[in-house]
Amino acid sequence: MSGQYYGAVSKSRLHPTNKFKTLKPVATAAGITALLALSFSSSLQADEAAADLGADKEVEVIKVTARRREENVQDVPISISVVTAKDLEQTGTYSTEQLTRLQPSLQLISSNPRNTALTIRGLGSVIGLTNDGLESGVGIYVDEVYYARPGSAVVDLLDIERVEILRGPQGTLFGKNTTAGAVSLTTGAPTFTPEGRAELSLGEDGFLQGKTTVSGALVDGKVAGRFSASSTKRDGTLYNVTSGTKQNDTNSQALRGQLLFTPTDDIDVRLSADYAYQNPNANTQVFVKYGPTARSAASQFPALAALFDYAPPSLNPYDRLVDVNSPIQARQIIKGTSATVNWELGDLQFTSISAVRAWDWTPQNDRDYTALAVRTKSNNPSVQDQWSQEFRLASTGQNDLDWVIGLYGFSQDIETTGTEQWGADGAKWLIRSAVPENLLDGYTSNTKVYSDTDSYAIFAQATYHLSDDLRITPGVRYTKEEKSGDFTQVVSGGLATTDPALISAKNGIARNQKYQADFEDSSPTGQLNIAYDFTDDHLTYLNIARGYKSGGINAAGIPTDAAGAPSLVSAVINPEKSTTVELGLKSQFLDRHITLNLAVYDTKVTDYQANVVDSGPGSLRGYLANIEEVSVRGIEIDSRILVNESFSTYFTYAYTDGQYESFKNGPPPLEFLTGTTEAFDLSGRDLPGVSKNTGSLGGEYVHPATISSVSGELYFAADLSYRSKWNSDSSVSKYLEVDASTLTNLRLGFRSDGGTDVSLYARNAFDEDYLSFLSIQAGNSGAIYGHPGDPRNIGLRVKTEF
Repeated sequence: MSGQYYGAVSKSRLHPTNKFKTLKPVATAAGITALLALSFSSSLQADEAAADLGADKEVEVIKVTARRREENVQDVPISISVVTAKDLEQTGTYSTEQLTRLQPSLQLISSNPRNTALTIRGLGSVIGLTNDGLESGVGIYVDEVYYARPGSAVVDLLDIERVEILRGPQGTLFGKNTTAGAVSLTTGAPTFTPEGRAELSLGEDGFLQGKTTVSGALVDGKVAGRFSASSTKRDGTLYNVTSGTKQNDTNSQALRGQLLFTPTDDIDVRLSADYAYQNPNANTQVFVKYGPTARSAASQFPALAALFDYAPPSLNPYDRLVDVNSPIQARQIIKGTSATVNWELGDLQFTSISAVRAWDWTPQNDRDYTALAVRTKSNNPSVQDQWSQEFRLASTGQNDLDWVIGLYGFSQDIETTGTEQWGADGAKWLIRSAVPENLLDGYTSNTKVYSDTDSYAIFAQATYHLSDDLRITPGVRYTKEEKSGDFTQVVSGGLATTDPALISAKNGIARNQKYQADFEDSSPTGQLNIAYDFTDDHLTYLNIARGYKSGGINAAGIPTDAAGAPSLVSAVINPEKSTTVELGLKSQFLDRHITLNLAVYDTKVTDYQANVVDSGPGSLRGYLANIEEVSVRGIEIDSRILVNESFSTYFTYAYTDGQYESFKNGPPPLEFLTGTTEAFDLSGRDLPGVSKNTGSLGGEYVHPATISSVSGELYFAADLSYRSKWNSDSSVSKYLEVDASTLTNLRLGFRSDGGTDVSLYARNAFDEDYLSFLSIQAGNSGAIYGHPGDPRNIGLRVKTEF
């Protein structure tokens, strides 16, 4: 087979019409601008009686509870963005991943639910393979309950009232301490007034989604209930030429039930239970390109493929063809219960939040991504259980001193049982020296990993109003954490041999390993916020925050020393500490028809906890390490404009500059990788997972209309999101750079005054080809695989309220 098929595949080579694709984002932006301008022009040319319709209206007032009391988001002097239920509905956003297209500072990178990294301002977790001993620097909360595993948040957004994205270190007001920020989702609460809604969407590729919510009184004035359910299915977007089936489909269901008890005017108790189930035939990846390494030619993809007369099913990733020959699956169950009690005590409010949650992950993977029997299994099923308890006491009303104090406890146990297995082609592909071809046939690595975490904290925050316009807010937290981990790996199978050279070759793929490690630490953190109101519509603030994330236990195997024994110095990593300085401005103009929020910030992180990919000849494995120093600085803009009652628009933008300030012992980028393991100085390189420029732009135009005696409004809406190029590997290899992408969603519909909404939608309307992730094939052959983003999907959505 000719090696020409495996040169570094450029996008222009894959797409002869690449010039057109390069111009597509510009054309898309121009098209949306023209459409919005046309709508704007039409609204200005409406009859004179409508000219003043918007005079008494203003941009929607959004209430948040980021500071554990209900406030107008414009009065909260911190960097916070809010996505309301209306935003989610109007933009067709139904998953956590889609949410990132509305919030440019938020990014979710996921090769599967377990290997999910959620970042804010580029921080939270260096992307790579998940390690049970690594906590995310971004906290995920649903109804104030912390979700410890990022994968448990990769679900459909069910009955969400609003999403608050808090940027920067958190912990002096609630929950678990985090260094990068928090994503707080608030669900709809039970109501005593009956209400309900149902929604059905039908689209291309077998897309079918149904949602329903009902709420109302069970005992008048005393007990209310709320029930929500959703189901989403879609055919696979990839075609497996080996099995003749579609893969990477969607299969997700979710339920949530709630009860609200109000035994007295001063006490309310909210009980909640949720269950989510996903079982897609996913997540495999397509061949994207070949990137030459510094290894010998015989160890690189073209030569290895020629040995087997193998060729990928396509050199164009957007043909969406795969040829894996082992089962794939991404089943997960997410469930939990919680009880929230609020008790008004005169001028005080006591809050208790108790929760128990569980996450059950059962995957099947073919990690060589080929039709060859190289690595036939790579399965790491995990079971996680957690409990949390939070007590808070806070002042209420408006006082010279507003304050909150609290206690927080959290515990989790994770058990992971892993299986890695190699097949008949493994030795020839991975070892390549003169060894029997069946040396690795059936060679299996079985692992047992146990990880325990206990975390306790006390926190307090107070706002002192120095005057009507000036206030100062200090906050403190003291956290104590204990962790333990136990790792056992046992290898078996393959060719039975007593030859030391062959045993060494097998050990180079995987070897027996066992170790146990413990960690205990405590640390104070805090923040200081100064806010000043120039007027009722203009606020500026300065925020200085210190973040802390406890040390971790390497729970996925660790590097070995010269004798092949575990290098125990790598078993535990140091705590991560961050300092953020931020200056912000929140303003409203033209009778509050325009909202404009700005923030500039600078963050320094020491001992940044990274999940570093160690791609040996056998397993593609992540292990934890500390990066000496990381920095991120940037600018954020968030704006909403209500032109009049017919036309509204929004704009968000983030510039993020993240760097490895000092990472002297990093993993070598693929292009510098030789046949031996060497440390590589990555200092000064851009931080992976970070797009320097991200933004979103959209708007909606409505016009009163009556259709078949049904009054309401016609609407047209467009949403555009842009993300510049970014790197999806901790070593920042040039081969793992993901190109920029511009996605456009369009909607045209009719909303009746009675609550029925019928619309046509087009997601990724211009069928943009883009990759959501890139990864390295195990064995370092230079083969690069990736996830193509979802293609265009056109469909019909019907929603009704009752």
